[in-house]
Amino acid sequence: MFELTRKRKVIILVLVDSLLLGISILSSYYFMTPFVGIDQDYLAVNLGVSLLFYIGYGMLFKTFTRINRYTNLNEMAAIFSAITCTVISSFIVQYLFMQKISLRLQSLTYVLSMFLIISSRLFWRIYIEHKAQRQGSPLNKYRTLIIGAGEGGRILSNSINSSKAINDMEIVGFIDDDPNKYKTYLSGIKVVGNTKDLPRLIDEMSIDMVTIAIPSLPRKRIREIFHLIETKEVKMNTMPSIEEIASGKINVSRLKEIDVVDLLGREEVQLDLDKLKSHISEKVILVTGAGGSIGSEICRQVLAFSPKKLLLLGHGENSIYLIHRELSGDPSHNETEIIPIIADIQDREKIFHIMKEHRPDIVYHAAAHKHVPLMEYNPREAVKNNIKGTKNVAEAAKEAYVKNFVMVSTDKANNPPNVMGATKRIAEMIVTGLNGENCTKFSAVRFGNVLGSRGSVIPVFREQIAKGGPITITDFRMTRYFMTIPEASRLVIQSGALAKGGEIFVLDMSEPVKILDLARNMIRLSGYTEEEIEIVETGIRPGEKLYEELLLDKERNEEQVYEKIFVGNIKGYPIQEVMQFVNSLSDEDKQLAKEVVAFARASNK
Repeated sequence: MFELTRKRKVIILVLVDSLLLGISILSSYYFMTPFVGIDQDYLAVNLGVSLLFYIGYGMLFKTFTRINRYTNLNEMAAIFSAITCTVISSFIVQYLFMQKISLRLQSLTYVLSMFLIISSRLFWRIYIEHKAQRQGSPLNKYRTLIIGAGEGGRILSNSINSSKAINDMEIVGFIDDDPNKYKTYLSGIKVVGNTKDLPRLIDEMSIDMVTIAIPSLPRKRIREIFHLIETKEVKMNTMPSIEEIASGKINVSRLKEIDVVDLLGREEVQLDLDKLKSHISEKVILVTGAGGSIGSEICRQVLAFSPKKLLLLGHGENSIYLIHRELSGDPSHNETEIIPIIADIQDREKIFHIMKEHRPDIVYHAAAHKHVPLMEYNPREAVKNNIKGTKNVAEAAKEAYVKNFVMVSTDKANNPPNVMGATKRIAEMIVTGLNGENCTKFSAVRFGNVLGSRGSVIPVFREQIAKGGPITITDFRMTRYFMTIPEASRLVIQSGALAKGGEIFVLDMSEPVKILDLARNMIRLSGYTEEEIEIVETGIRPGEKLYEELLLDKERNEEQVYEKIFVGNIKGYPIQEVMQFVNSLSDEDKQLAKEVVAFARASNK
């Protein structure tokens, strides 16, 4: 079977262009001959010289190696340049060596060849697009409005129209809030209104899909658009981000479903890159819990600042294997030595050995048991891991003269009624209490729920929706603070760079989100209604709160030390008393649970 390779395509294009140029010269000759006497010798020389020059200039301006199905102004400009240079060069050669010249013949050849060659490219593009639309085109296409009549909208529209993969969409209009674009046309498609017109236009134009083609659109605006059309039975998606397109990971036409993360309305904080580079670059970094949601993201973020070594410490063999494989597979970070370490933070001897062997400069302590109801049933495990494990890591860091120790905490450590929150509060007390005894700066970072983490409610809701429901919520009044994994990890790293020692940093979590609203949005984004996916109330589980708080009122400090980062006015606790309490804990589960909760709550008074 004859294969049309790129080399063969170039040869065909050279031959076609040469033929069209020859037709232009001959047509001009026969048209001009009755008016101007031009001998055939002149015609032959003009034809030969012009073809040679056009092939040469065509290669120079790369007119034969461009993908013609995407012909646009750039391709036309290249053809214009090649033909212009060809005609001028041919004119000069004939004048110098033959002393014969026909300015009218050259002018007509110029115009005619320009028209024929550019038209051939446009005709091919129209043919390919028409063929792509007809091949495998479904009978019922999604009638689509694109939000954004700018460069993103143009790129997306052209990509969809020429894509073989996406043949189920019919773009019927653009939406743009710029009044100057109203009723104008982009890629032959009309701008029919602004975002406020969406509900009306969806009904009037029988719209099935709304696609956002503004990669930089703030999440707050995405949420506003979602709420405008949430009662309409339309699909909503967005084009990939500029970073994803530029990296080649995702094609422009591979549309992304709007995720519940996009509806939080939070604008993620930007890091102080210079400060972090000096803080992390060429340093040895240890991350505990490196296979978890937060720990693995901290590793990804830290790696961007080129540490000397990155130690991935975790108890789970598979999770450490996965993050190590991911990070080691990125060739842009070859200068960093990435070391996977399987270890349990409860193993005091092992942790001290690791600290002594590698001498890390910074420790991010993300290892912890975090599931509230499970820790209510297993208080001894919560104490062993969250309190004694943290004590092991912190004391080993102090002995190894680690410069910065940052513990990842939780809003559940505030006035905790449950075992998990109490153990995290006591861990905070240990970490901040150790500060000042040597050169290590100890600090903790407290924040709320993390969207998409393994312990969050969102994966549970997704699984329940996939099974057809119902979605279970323990109490319809329940609210939680939410933050994305990357943002939480970035702020943990930034807090560590700001630490002077002994602080409990509190991240600004914005407004709390009702879990019931979260469930409703996820149902809607999945293409269902509440009639199809039921939401049921099951009752609060052991240890759960209706509302979470990052701080008590008396602990609030309105002054930011960095964007979205505060230092709480949290009363310290003598480290000797904390250690004495930890060493005297009961071995009986119920008594142990009472003791840790009572001690943690007493520290807030």
